[in-house]
Amino acid sequence: MSVYSTLCFMAAAAIVMALINSKIGKMQTTIAITAGSLMLSLLVIFAGQLGWFHLETIAAEQLANIDFEHFLLQGILGFLLFAGALGIKLPHLKDQKWEITTLALFATLFSTFFIGFALKGVCMLIGLPLDLIYCLLFGALISPTDPIAVLAIVKKLHAPKRISTQIEGESLFNDGFGLVIFVTLFTVAFSGESPTVGGVVHLFLQEAVGGIVYGLALGLLFHYLISATKDHSMELLLTLCIPTTGYVAAELLEVSGPLAMVVSGIIIGNWTRETGFSPESEAHLDHFWELVDEFLNGVLFLLIGLSMLQFSFHSEDWVVMVLAVPLVLLGRYLSVRISYVGFNRFRKYNPMSVPILTWGGLRGGLALAMAMSVPAGIIVLPEKNIDVREIILVMTYAVVVFSILIQGSTITPMIHKAKGWEAEQAALKDDSAQPDATHDKHS
Repeated sequence: MSVYSTLCFMAAAAIVMALINSKIGKMQTTIAITAGSLMLSLLVIFAGQLGWFHLETIAAEQLANIDFEHFLLQGILGFLLFAGALGIKLPHLKDQKWEITTLALFATLFSTFFIGFALKGVCMLIGLPLDLIYCLLFGALISPTDPIAVLAIVKKLHAPKRISTQIEGESLFNDGFGLVIFVTLFTVAFSGESPTVGGVVHLFLQEAVGGIVYGLALGLLFHYLISATKDHSMELLLTLCIPTTGYVAAELLEVSGPLAMVVSGIIIGNWTRETGFSPESEAHLDHFWELVDEFLNGVLFLLIGLSMLQFSFHSEDWVVMVLAVPLVLLGRYLSVRISYVGFNRFRKYNPMSVPILTWGGLRGGLALAMAMSVPAGIIVLPEKNIDVREIILVMTYAVVVFSILIQGSTITPMIHKAKGWEAEQAALKDDSAQPDATHDKHS
């Protein structure tokens, strides 16, 4: 069966799962699809072990043909990031610019090294000879929060404005910095080259800064193109050119395509929305991209659940999978808490900010795609033929599944508490203003 045929069947399966969930489960759609595909994977594996039918090998071969890493990083990622950035409000982003910058840069760097060194210590305790550089590599790919998972789950819960802006903005912008860390460590781990300060700075300027500058140019270009026509269909078709041709051009220029999509999406979603679109297009813009986003998210999260069929698990894998989840959560909590020590010196924040940013810092397909890019064959345990790629993959998969299913489905009470605190503060402000208003009236 061709790749196109496989994707068609998977898209249909994702839509059916979403339909069943809308009638019965009432879960968040992406959580329901991930849970459904995970259960399907377990059912196929279990049935194969009982000898009922052997679909596991066939399914794994079909999934391998899709090439999850390229399907996401060189395929649908541009669409998902552009669609998410369209909904970001620029005034909110400006209000939280320093918080977002700190979380995207400092928190990612701190989390990478904390998780890396802590994992090395854990591996020494359990007798797993995993070198420090590979532990740091896992820290680098798992530390950036995934904008796709965050926007698909957290954004739709309508958290308070500042918290929502911080978690959305961080997830959209930390990819560039996270990629520099990952690529640097990847080079050290698998090419034997020692990184230089000049090389790291050049990589950061080329990927991150270059991606932002290119995104600005791309957004401005399409702003003027959209403004030049009043054809409703043409205006929406032009927006499709940004995550397609625009994303491919970013790769050819060797700048960050994800950051370019975010920046251009913010321009189109704020400036062009107000001045460039015809009234008909403005009314349909969000609905059009919401459909694109929902469809591609459904396929992506189905793939995440089915990816289990491609893994071979050993007893050591289950140990590191169980340990990886609390380790990553602790790294995330400490990076956010330390950041807020500085934030609190200048502003008063919702007391639920740190818990929500910690628990809502979801990981998803991006981390899994980076883990799949790790080359196979570097053996850690020769007697069981366990290599570095297998250990990093299973740890990443455990964190991603826990993140989507458990964190994504249990964050709602925290957001309700945050909303309650905001309502109390608003009521107190109104009460304090009431006597002044009465006094002015009498005087």
